Amino acid sequence: MAALARLQARLSGLREEYFRRNRSVDEDRKIEYKAAVKIQSWFRGCRVRAYLRYLNKMVIFIQKWWRGYRSRRYFRKMVETAYFIMKMNFYNEMAVRIQKRWRGCYVRKYIHNYYALKKYLEAISVNNEIVRSELQEYTEMKENEKKRKDQEKKEKEKKYQARKMHYLLSTEQIAGIYNSPFRKSPDPMELLLRKSKPLSHRRQQMKSPFACELYDWPTCRRPPTFSTGQALPPIGRQKPQGPFRDTAEVLQQRYKPLEPTLQVAASINSPLEKAREEMKREEWRNRIHDNEFLPFSSYHKNEKYDPSIHRSGKYGQETYGIKHFREVQPKKWVADKDFQTVLPSIVLFEKFGKTYSRTGQIV
Repeated sequence: MAALARLQARLSGLREEYFRRNRSVDEDRKIEYKAAVKIQSWFRGCRVRAYLRYLNKMVIFIQKWWRGYRSRRYFRKMVETAYFIMKMNFYNEMAVRIQKRWRGCYVRKYIHNYYALKKYLEAISVNNEIVRSELQEYTEMKENEKKRKDQEKKEKEKKYQARKMHYLLSTEQIAGIYNSPFRKSPDPMELLLRKSKPLSHRRQQMKSPFACELYDWPTCRRPPTFSTGQALPPIGRQKPQGPFRDTAEVLQQRYKPLEPTLQVAASINSPLEKAREEMKREEWRNRIHDNEFLPFSSYHKNEKYDPSIHRSGKYGQETYGIKHFREVQPKKWVADKDFQTVLPSIVLFEKFGKTYSRTGQIV
């Protein structure tokens, strides 16, 4: 009871002490909270900065390790690739050498045998010598033949000239130009003139003056002409000695036909106009109807239809061509049904009576 009394006596002071202490605590609470927050922020900042520095070091370390590993791996791969390429080049070069040796041996042994090729070339050289000698003989033979032909031609020409100039032969009274008195012996041409005979004159074959005219009559190339007098016969005498032209050549030049100039021979009208006129005449001659047909117009509507003679007469008209365009023979029908068309109708005929012309009327 005494303790309770003491407590009850201290109760009023206890309330004031509790209020005072709570008030001091409330006053220091904000300061302590701020100090705690500041301490925590500083600690957390130190810890985060330390962790970031650690992470940064770890990242730098990992990057260095990865770059080194990658460079070592890339370098190793490059070395392996270079080594592989060098090895393949070496193998290829060795394979090429082996193939070259084998192919050379095989070709020399089975395909291009050296000894067989040598024998073949020797045979070709011998054959070439034979062919060359034969060609040389053939060439000499041809040259000799050509020389002989030229010599014969010259001799023949010389004999012809000697026959043609036989009038230059010397006589007993007068010496010729090839038999000069100042020479010891006569010229070889003089001896040739003595051996040859004079060239005889060829008589010209005279044609009938009516032959060409009668031949030109059917073709009507020129109007027929009739000669009033006959040509005189040629004088039958020998050719006189001297540098005279051949009689046939002189007559051919004298009686050659007239050669008109291009201005005289050409027509007045041009060939194009003549061809056009001829085409027009032929078209008019071959034309059946002269009336021109004008489609899509009312030019022919006022004309009356003229029936043909064999379709109309006193015995009546035939229905063919007026009512129907096919002869109907029911006796020859295979079935009683009508003929069914398979192909479609013509579009142009279906438009008849439905289209309009320029004048606005139905066609």
